[in-house]
Amino acid sequence: MMATLLDTLRQSEQPVITAELRPPRAELETAASMDAWIDTYHAVRSLTRRGRFVFLTDSAVGSKEEDNLRHLVINLGTDVPRSSVVPFLTCKHTLEYCLAYADRAHQHGFDALVVLGGDKSLGAPRCVEHAWRLREQIRRRVPDLALGGWANPHADTASQVDHLLAERVTAEFYLTQIVSHHSGERVERFLEEAARRDLSLPGLFGVFFYRSANPKTLAALQSFLPVPTEGLTREFAEGATAEEICARSIRRLTEAGVRNFYISNLPVSRAAATLQRILDRASLSTPA
Repeated sequence: MMATLLDTLRQSEQPVITAELRPPRAELETAASMDAWIDTYHAVRSLTRRGRFVFLTDSAVGSKEEDNLRHLVINLGTDVPRSSVVPFLTCKHTLEYCLAYADRAHQHGFDALVVLGGDKSLGAPRCVEHAWRLREQIRRRVPDLALGGWANPHADTASQVDHLLAERVTAEFYLTQIVSHHSGERVERFLEEAARRDLSLPGLFGVFFYRSANPKTLAALQSFLPVPTEGLTREFAEGATAEEICARSIRRLTEAGVRNFYISNLPVSRAAATLQRILDRASLSTPA
């Protein structure tokens, strides 16, 4: 039986490498949605069979995505242990929906849930101003769920560590905003502050799999995450592959002191194979 994400983060002597997948968009036609979920199911199964944990997002980039929990339960069956999959829940739903979602996650055997605020500029409004307020309510209602929070190494370092140290954060682990080898110094400052103040909460740092330097794509992504457009454009123009650029980020951040990662934007139909190529290039072909 696969250990829980929280136990692995606390106990593993090896880096914890996970994947973040995005569910199909809600507006897809029935047939297209079914095909997309089949691809997602195969990706989750392939990744977890290799010992990888999988995060599944919730309205990650402003557009409405299908109910990730409902489809996980329907499609995964007993092939994939619930402990290996961690759904995201943003505050961009009604409070009743969010609390019922946490209930469902617990009832169906999921042991962890990442609770995030969600983008304020697009899509539905948040049901609470800050995600920690929702985590507080979920904790009172479903105390057995391990909850994940959020930090942003690109923001003011002291305030971000303040947030993670505060009791109200109501989280056993955290994920970070996307970082890269172009933001290595910011990550170093964040880690130095966290170490200086004895932050014990385990974290997973986000690395984005940029597939190209298409200007329109990078401009669109800039609305949701810090994109090193100039650096990426130069690297792709010099002939670097998408896998190599992603591996550079992992190598640089590992040198900075990062131990645990989630890799975002992997191609769903070949997620496990792509992740393995990235880790091979990063000389980090370890178990999860």
